[in-house]
Amino acid sequence: MQSNQFKAPLFPVCLRDFLIFFGILICASGVCFLLRMADSSAGFASPIFVLAVLLISRFTNGYLFGTLAAVCGVICTNYIFTYPYWAFNFTISGYPLTFLTMFCVSIVTCTMTSKIKQQEQMRVEGEKEKMRANLLRSVSHDIRTPLTSIVGATSAVLETESLSAAEQRALIAEARDEAQWLIRVVENLLSITRIGDTRAQLDKKPEAAEEILGEAARKFRRRFPNIQVTVSAPDELLLVPMDAILIEQVLANLLENAAVHGQTVHEIRLSVHRTPTCACFTVQDDGCGIPPHELPRLFDGTLKRSETPSGDGKRNMGLGLSVCMAIVHAHGGAMHAQNLPCGAEFTFCLPLTDEGVCQP
Repeated sequence: MQSNQFKAPLFPVCLRDFLIFFGILICASGVCFLLRMADSSAGFASPIFVLAVLLISRFTNGYLFGTLAAVCGVICTNYIFTYPYWAFNFTISGYPLTFLTMFCVSIVTCTMTSKIKQQEQMRVEGEKEKMRANLLRSVSHDIRTPLTSIVGATSAVLETESLSAAEQRALIAEARDEAQWLIRVVENLLSITRIGDTRAQLDKKPEAAEEILGEAARKFRRRFPNIQVTVSAPDELLLVPMDAILIEQVLANLLENAAVHGQTVHEIRLSVHRTPTCACFTVQDDGCGIPPHELPRLFDGTLKRSETPSGDGKRNMGLGLSVCMAIVHAHGGAMHAQNLPCGAEFTFCLPLTDEGVCQP
């Protein structure tokens, strides 16, 4: 079933492949004309057109244009660049061998190229499935505890008449905190499902980076009023192609991670700056930093709850970060983390053009 999913058509037709086919044949013919003007001896056309067939087969999809290149290469070699010029001569020694060589080069190269593209597509899909599996596995472990806490807190308020107003308020506040955590988990699940769906496309539009930072900071201050958040952006307007909802979620995950896992965080600094090809967003905190042994696995979703030093023992640091990495990669961006002398720093970069890619 999986092999059929990635099976590509054998003879696809598209404008891009036609332009590659036409351009390489024109270049090969031009080189042969120049060589014929410089040297009247024959025999140079065959290797040049063999190379042209190899390149066309490599850079086009399927077998159509590679096979056409083999046929055209043999015709050009015989009709244009072999004496008598501008005439067919089927009595030339080695003519069938030339055609067979070009045809075999075309078939072998097209087959290898198709297999490489298929393997690459399967690798990308495998990484998506692994990421989704890691996320679902993390959620399955982490979602039970907050649900139990919500049910326990609300049941105590409803069933215990001897509770004071302060005790009731504390239980309700605990249920609210757990519900907010579950909301974040559901948002992450929806995002990862959306990214993993090949039929869904990111709604990328030019957005003002400063507004995205400001909105993320505003929502964070409501949840964590005791932590100071500062926002800094360039004086000039910085427009970045992005899916604003998903990038805002990346910032929300990073801010919450800093607040929950930084332990001693009192201040978080949000900033964005421009490079020649990318916009780089940075989240810095003054907390306890990241344990060095966790840095290599920070974004792959494999950190277990027992390995993260969170205060309440149920919030998985790798859960939100794996979603962040998936969203940034879907935008063609890159993401990394490092420890500062006091605290930690997370940086992700987004390309300034729709087709651009930021290198890690």
